[in-house]
Amino acid sequence: MKPEIIHSQNFVSDAVALIVKEAQAALAARGTFSLSLSGGNTPKPVYAAMAQSGLDWERVVITFGDERCVPPDDAQSNYRMACEALLDQVPIPAANVLRMKGELDPAEAARAYEGELRGRAGGGVFRHDLVLLGMGDDGHTASLFPGTPALTERERLVVENYVPKVAMWRLTMTYPLLDAARHVCFLVNSKGKDAVLAEVFSGTSDYPSAKVAPTDGRLTWLLGA
Repeated sequence: MKPEIIHSQNFVSDAVALIVKEAQAALAARGTFSLSLSGGNTPKPVYAAMAQSGLDWERVVITFGDERCVPPDDAQSNYRMACEALLDQVPIPAANVLRMKGELDPAEAARAYEGELRGRAGGGVFRHDLVLLGMGDDGHTASLFPGTPALTERERLVVENYVPKVAMWRLTMTYPLLDAARHVCFLVNSKGKDAVLAEVFSGTSDYPSAKVAPTDGRLTWLLGA
């Protein structure tokens, strides 16, 4: 599948516009909008701007593409970042925020999160309206790092994944879950990542981010300067 590649001069506003457009379409079509958030520094200003978007937050369901195995109030927690930038600023029901519980045993936390998602999907694969992802300098996305076991998972939707590079357990969505989304959008500040991006877009890359391929959905890369 050929992705749509957008080179943005107004990264935050363009990202928010894309998210709001997807939300409005999903709400009109299905009555809810399921959005998976990514961690890292790049999306934080996007989330802060989203808090001013006026979305109907009562009908938004939030998930997380990955999480560090730390408590939710830890400085490294993706959940904490999302709360500070967005979730604590908007009237979203607590039951609509599905948190990966990084403070639990990694295997237990992964099973619990998959169970929660499958429960909401009637036992099947949860289908997001929009999944936001980032990309690291090593081509990783979510917590799908090069050379780690999660890359080969084809049955489970969420797994625990030990990442030697950072000497830490992570929780991550797997390709089967990511690829079930109606739309996947990478938010990437391309400064310093041009070589990695060129390989990802070559069609022959082994970088984990290059392997995301929605089976019945769209793939977008929004690149900031």
